[in-house]
Amino acid sequence: MTALPMATLQSEQRGGRSNPYLLMPITLFFALLAFAVLRSPNLMTSAGLGAAIIVVTPLILATYALMASSISGRGTVDLSIGPLIGFVNVTLIQLQAAGVLENPIVVFLYAMAAGALYQLIFALIVIFVRVQPIIVSLSGYLALTGINLVILPRPGGMAPAFMAEWGYGTSIFSPILVILLIATAAWLLFTTTAFYTHLRLMGSDERAAYTSGVPITTVRIGAHLISGCFAGLAAICFTALISSGDPSQGTTYTLLAVTALVLGGASLAGGRGGVFGSALGAINLYLITFCLSTFNFGAVQSFVTNLAYGTILVLSLLLTLLIPVIQRYIRNFSPLLYFVALAVVVLGIILHATFDYAALGEVGAMLPGPLQMQVALTSPLEIGAVSPETAALRAAAGPLVLGAVLLIVTAVFLRLAFGQSDRAKIAPAIVVVMAMLVLAGAWGIRQGVTPPHVEAAP
Repeated sequence: MTALPMATLQSEQRGGRSNPYLLMPITLFFALLAFAVLRSPNLMTSAGLGAAIIVVTPLILATYALMASSISGRGTVDLSIGPLIGFVNVTLIQLQAAGVLENPIVVFLYAMAAGALYQLIFALIVIFVRVQPIIVSLSGYLALTGINLVILPRPGGMAPAFMAEWGYGTSIFSPILVILLIATAAWLLFTTTAFYTHLRLMGSDERAAYTSGVPITTVRIGAHLISGCFAGLAAICFTALISSGDPSQGTTYTLLAVTALVLGGASLAGGRGGVFGSALGAINLYLITFCLSTFNFGAVQSFVTNLAYGTILVLSLLLTLLIPVIQRYIRNFSPLLYFVALAVVVLGIILHATFDYAALGEVGAMLPGPLQMQVALTSPLEIGAVSPETAALRAAAGPLVLGAVLLIVTAVFLRLAFGQSDRAKIAPAIVVVMAMLVLAGAWGIRQGVTPPHVEAAP
């Protein structure tokens, strides 16, 4: 019973390959990024990236919190994640106003402890009272929404003094970015533990995990505690973003976090989810909002934004139905290689959108004589014209380049040969091909050892 889930886990963890569910979030991310930069190149400035980080970080952490509990299975989609963030926010503001919470360490400990305590109660009700998780989460959503309004009837208050400059978003490097990086690194370290393997196995097939000796109760409680800690960190970043308390604004993170989780390729049924896809899902939602903000829809701006969220979510769910078809043609899909390939293309678009062509024309107008394009387009670290000595060195380096290419071809050939055929049958063919490649490389290098004679420049 455990063979199928374990095989699935191993195939998804093997070198970052065989995970086609990241195809959609990666493609959507680069498409939205290219469109956003073309619409507003200011996104790539220090202030633009700083504002993006401060806005998207609470959503990314909320998605992490939602992912921790959803991986455990049973359809545990915590709809109360938004009000929970709002609860930590309003209580933090009220306690800080009363002079109870002033030390930054105490603030972080309180936020994470409050989130973990709520999730512990959530897990105990699901495990021992045996209530469906969706009912518990919906009840928590309604209860926390009312409690937040009782604690803080209207937006107000002041964030702790040490958070005063966190929400400015004028620089890329900020404490919010440090929190995001530490939280992401902590999640990646968590994925290397046996507890995470048990969690995914339980989410894939809880009965098989139980028969394999996995402590179901302990694993489920641990998943909810981790979810509560990430919810507390999201509340701290949300407090730094608005610099005050708001009992209603946090509820919007429920819909956004669920949408980001689905866009990131996670399964709401459990067993599948990753930090890379969840972060991309949250960033995609921010880019959708940013792209729509470059248009003027007037009074229906918020309705158009919600329509875009719903449309992209439905399309992504429909495209996930094509994943089995894609797997027939892409058996060893590498998300990292696909990400790098698209990053190179989008980087060219970003350079084109942010390059100041007008400044180049002004430089040409300041020159006393006719504009020499070769000189104008040559930077101080580049060479405008190649000297004869440089040409001779390039000719001498040709055989070395040929040898490097032969090594790459040899490595690819060996990988394909050993991966697709029986080693005993193909061993003689490998020896023959290797000998031919070595002889061809030696002959090519021998022919180019002596560089062509070049007269010395005066």
